[in-house]
Amino acid sequence: MKIFQKLSPGIGIDLGTANTLVYIKNKGIVYNEPSILARNTHTQKTIAIGHKAKSMQGRTHSGIETVRPIRDGVVADFQATTEMIQHYIKELTQKSFVGRKPFLVVTTPSYLTSVERRAFINAAIQAGAKEAIIIEKTFAAAIGAGLPVWEATGSMIVDIGGGTTEVAILSLGGVVISNSIKIAGDEMDRLIIKHAKHAHQVVIGEATAEQIKINIFKNEANGTLDVRGRDMVTGLPRTVNITATEIGVILEEAIEQICLVIKKTLEQIPPELASDIIERGLILSGGMALLPPLEKIVSEYTQLPVILTETPLEIVAKGTAKIVDEPNIIM
Repeated sequence: MKIFQKLSPGIGIDLGTANTLVYIKNKGIVYNEPSILARNTHTQKTIAIGHKAKSMQGRTHSGIETVRPIRDGVVADFQATTEMIQHYIKELTQKSFVGRKPFLVVTTPSYLTSVERRAFINAAIQAGAKEAIIIEKTFAAAIGAGLPVWEATGSMIVDIGGGTTEVAILSLGGVVISNSIKIAGDEMDRLIIKHAKHAHQVVIGEATAEQIKINIFKNEANGTLDVRGRDMVTGLPRTVNITATEIGVILEEAIEQICLVIKKTLEQIPPELASDIIERGLILSGGMALLPPLEKIVSEYTQLPVILTETPLEIVAKGTAKIVDEPNIIM
């Protein structure tokens, strides 16, 4: 760990299924972009990363493909993951935010195997890092939320991201219990796509489904949204009206599974830590924590206080930030 102290400033990366956030010491979060890249299918050369690649999703021809390197919280495309990390290191080096061969703090899901953990580290090293350490996403989120993870008291965090929902109980600087399921934002998108096809006979893409999920509950006028897709019968473009009510119904399946994994974790808590959780409740983080009904549903299901972090999308990155700034805290 001494080497990390010599290589400051380092880089903290929340490499998520949906979004990648990058933190630099003394600069804060300098990148918050979709975890997606576009590449030429003939040369395999990457042509866009982040927002630009996201804008191409669903609009490409046979010569271009969009790739999400992280699927369900794990490295699905090692080369693409390496290129994405390399892209950010190169940009930060060119801007003189970091020197050559910086050290990285990278977050990963709690359930990764040793082989998958090594894949993350190898991706970072091949991308140009001198050294890399990986931190469980829930642990980073708890640190970012300011929970007393180093004390002899129980803290509970539920992180609902793009590919996974992770639930953890922490105490004395470690994870006491953790459970996860591959049901989160992406699964909700798939349910919306399926619903549009079966209920409205319209085919929509992932990007459209994501926008429905994000926007449907923000429409204060009547809770409806005009959705454009391809008619399954005629094959022509068509606009349909989807309501917040029907979206809420179809998302119940995913939300129920999330509640069940929270319940499973609560049932495994040692009695001493259970009293801490009853008193202080649980922290909700991750992009999907912003879904308006979720906070209330989880509270009603668990009969516990549920606290939404101030910046659910950034809380994991803020945890890596604290580790980058003070690497000795994880020792």
